[in-house]
Amino acid sequence: MAEQTSSTMRSLDRSLDVLDALQRGQGPLRLSDIAHSTGLTLPTVSRILATLQSRGYVAAEGRRFRVGPSVLAAAHSFLVNDRLVGGARPYLQELAAATGLTCSLYERVGFDRVLVARVDGARPLRYELPIGRRLPLHLGAGKAISVDFDAEELDALAEHLDRFPDVSGVPLDRGELERDLETLRRNGFHVSVSERAAGVMALSVPVRTPAGELLGALSLAGPAEGQSVEELRARAGEVARTAFAIGESFSRGL
Repeated sequence: MAEQTSSTMRSLDRSLDVLDALQRGQGPLRLSDIAHSTGLTLPTVSRILATLQSRGYVAAEGRRFRVGPSVLAAAHSFLVNDRLVGGARPYLQELAAATGLTCSLYERVGFDRVLVARVDGARPLRYELPIGRRLPLHLGAGKAISVDFDAEELDALAEHLDRFPDVSGVPLDRGELERDLETLRRNGFHVSVSERAAGVMALSVPVRTPAGELLGALSLAGPAEGQSVEELRARAGEVARTAFAIGESFSRGL
């Protein structure tokens, strides 16, 4: 029985690896792309894709594959039922209205962050970052989530640095990441300029419960052109107060 349970869990884990690969893809992926990304054999990937396709979690486009409509249904259920998103939305709207900038809320998924809520201000970004987009933890607002990592977690995160370089294409150095995290701990916020996306300036802070539990990251972002780092840094207190209000709202709902 234990052996059967272990085999079932291994199959589930592999299926989730395939779904993760499809979610990270910038478009439909070939069977070989998925196998390379997950480290699984082609026959294993093919069997998993067939099962997921039968349940609507994968769709085929010729010889390429993408996530299917069942993933969207699952995302809708998350957005409707997640207390952090529901409680944060009014505060994001208020901050966006007051600053004219884009407010975004991220939650952690493994060594990624996922955009779970976003409100544009009067000065919206030039690109539309879709809800549900997975982004690395070591760039931009991700640092406000990885700020509490211990040495073991930082070691694991460091393995992702080469795969997800900054916008210039240069991988972030481990030492540079640690210095940024130390500055964030000291100041309470992180400012990035064209770090993950060209022409974007953002200030991010951790979102915590009053007891200190890390819930995610709050980011205030706008075009780098037309504003200075000093002007954005001056809003750090405002962003931190919004993050505190979100964390307090979440705790009240427990």
